[in-house]
Amino acid sequence: MASGAEVSLPYVALRGAHPGRTLWLHGQVHGDEINGMVAALRFARGLDPARMAGNLVVTPTGNPQALDARRKRNPYDELDLDQSYPGNGNGLITERVAHALMTEVKGVADVLINLHTMNPLFDAQPYTVYKHHPESGITEEQLLAAMACFHPHLACRQDVGGKGELPGNISGALDYQCLAAGTLAFMLELGSGSRLQPANVALAERGFAALAQQMGILPGTQAPSPAGLRTVSRRGWVTAQEGGLFVPRCQAGELVKKGQSMGELLGMDGSATPVPAFERDGILIGLRSDPVVHTGERLAFVAWEWADRQLPRVA
Repeated sequence: MASGAEVSLPYVALRGAHPGRTLWLHGQVHGDEINGMVAALRFARGLDPARMAGNLVVTPTGNPQALDARRKRNPYDELDLDQSYPGNGNGLITERVAHALMTEVKGVADVLINLHTMNPLFDAQPYTVYKHHPESGITEEQLLAAMACFHPHLACRQDVGGKGELPGNISGALDYQCLAAGTLAFMLELGSGSRLQPANVALAERGFAALAQQMGILPGTQAPSPAGLRTVSRRGWVTAQEGGLFVPRCQAGELVKKGQSMGELLGMDGSATPVPAFERDGILIGLRSDPVVHTGERLAFVAWEWADRQLPRVA
């Protein structure tokens, strides 16, 4: 920085006493997403390398300037880091940080988990997000088997084109670029941002252990994974048609049936306007918990299409 302060990515690396595969936990792409950072560091602290056949790498923060500023994006260029991979060694600071991480990951990580949370204004049950890269050689079944270790509420397949979900360069996500490099990778969403949620941290730690056992890094029998996952193929947002105070009638993770309203908006004149009824069934992936909303702001992140898929048993 202009002050001479160094911008760098801290890491923890554990080399097992015996050779094996490498699990990489990336604790934070966005600066307000905390639960994964705590879970990854706690998991690493509890391991004994003498009992490991393989390696663990933890990069607790991939966006240190955003972390220090307690905000999603790097304040020095306002880029979304998770749309900036594989980065550019001669680019803006976010692109340089992305490039530095990818340089280390390539050829090292066999499996990488890109740890996230929902926006701090929302509540959410833990879920996973995965993408498919046509040239990675990694199958959807392999991704689902790895994600099942975390017993996610939903496993959302994201359209890299971004249709109906998020604007921007979805192919610039860390997990997608890892897939392009031949590393099995997915996103684990651990609740809400800007707060520590112990139950979600504990869930992640159990999942890390199960995945490390699945990979042969840790001894012992893997804890049973679910026989199937609910996979989501289309998601979208519900936005406010007018400003006011949002009072939900349901909770994150619940199914809202066709014809039902998920809540109402209280106006400053004392009026109460129901949120328009759903035109089809939807599962609330994330539900706004901050009641103050303006016209056009997001009220809920909703799964619109899903299927229950059975998983093959991992040998």
